[in-house]
Amino acid sequence: MDNMDFDLRSIQDARDLCKYGSVAAERIAKYTEEQIDKILRNMVKVAEEHALELAQLAVEETGFGKVPDKAYKNHAASTLVYNYIKDMKTQGVISEDPVNKMFEVADPVGLIMGIVPSTNPTSTVIYKSMIAVKARNAIVFSPHPSALKCTSRAAKLMAQAAVDAGAPSDTIGCLSMCTMEATNELMHNDAIKLIIATGGPGMVKAAYSAGKPAIGVGAGNSPSYIERTADVKKAVSNIIASKTFDNGTICASEQSIIVEECNHDAVVAELKAQGAYFLNPDELRKVCKILFKNGHTMNAKYVGRSAKVIADGAGICVPDNTTVLIGLQTGVGEDNLLSYEKLTCVLGFYVVRDWH
Repeated sequence: MDNMDFDLRSIQDARDLCKYGSVAAERIAKYTEEQIDKILRNMVKVAEEHALELAQLAVEETGFGKVPDKAYKNHAASTLVYNYIKDMKTQGVISEDPVNKMFEVADPVGLIMGIVPSTNPTSTVIYKSMIAVKARNAIVFSPHPSALKCTSRAAKLMAQAAVDAGAPSDTIGCLSMCTMEATNELMHNDAIKLIIATGGPGMVKAAYSAGKPAIGVGAGNSPSYIERTADVKKAVSNIIASKTFDNGTICASEQSIIVEECNHDAVVAELKAQGAYFLNPDELRKVCKILFKNGHTMNAKYVGRSAKVIADGAGICVPDNTTVLIGLQTGVGEDNLLSYEKLTCVLGFYVVRDWH
C-alpha cells in the first residue's frame, strides 16, 4: 500500500470514528448518574486487571520509563481518579448563587478528541476515558505513532469495559492508522466538540488553533528552589523520587534545582549521598550533545531513560546506582541547554545568593 492510499484510508478511519462516536455521544447524554457510575466502576476494574500488562506493552513499544511506575500510573488514572470524581454531580443544576441570581447547569459537550503522548500512552487513555464518560460524553483517541499498539490496547480495553457495563457502542474509539492527516481530520471535524491535548508544544498549539474549545497540556519546565530554611534531606529525597519516577517522563517532574550559596554544600553532599552524579564541564558537553538535537529539541532515544543509560550513551563512566545526572548552569537559554525541559533523569543546577 503506498503512502497516499494509507493517508486516505486513515482520513476515512477518522471520519468513521466521528460518525459513530457522535451517535454514541447523543445516546450517552441521556444516561442517569447511576448508569454512568456502573460504567465507570467496570472501567476501573478492567484498568486495574490490565495495569501491569499495559505498562509492559508501553515500555516494550516506546522504550520509555519503568514498568512498575507505569503500572502505578495506570492505577492512579483509574482508581485514584474514580475516587476523586465519583461523588461529583455532573447532571442538572450543580451550583446556585442566590446573591448574584446565577446557577450552573452541567451538560455534556458531545464527542471529545483525546490526544495521547508517547510518554504516558496508556494511563492518559484510561484517565481521559473516565472523565469523558463521567460527564456523559463519548471520546475518540489519536495515539502517538510510536505508541500505537499500547494506546490502541488501552482504548480497546476501556471501550469494551464501558460497553459491557451498558455504555453505547463506540463511546470510546481510537484511530487505527496514525497519520498527521487523520489527526488533522479529527481536530477539524465538525463532530468533535472539544479537544483534550497532551503532547509536545506543536501538537498542543495545533489543538488550540483548530477553532474549537481545547484543553492543552504541553511541555513543563519546573524548577525546584531549595531555600535556606528548607529541610535539605527531605527536599533532595522528594526531588529524586519525583525525577526518577518512570525515569522522568512526567512533564511536571523537576527540571532544575536552585540552591543558595549558604546551603550549597549541604545540598550537594545530600544529592551525592542519594546517588546523584555531578557532571564536570566536559561530561556536561557530552551529555548535552546526545540529549538534544536541532537546538534544544530532546532526542527521543534518551527520553525516559535511566541516568546510567544516558551516561553510557555519552561515553561517561558513572556508578551503576546513579539516580540522576546533574549539570551546573549559569543562565537560561541556548548556552545553558539543561535550562530546557528534559523528560529523563537529568537536572540543571543553579546557585544563587538569596531569593532575590
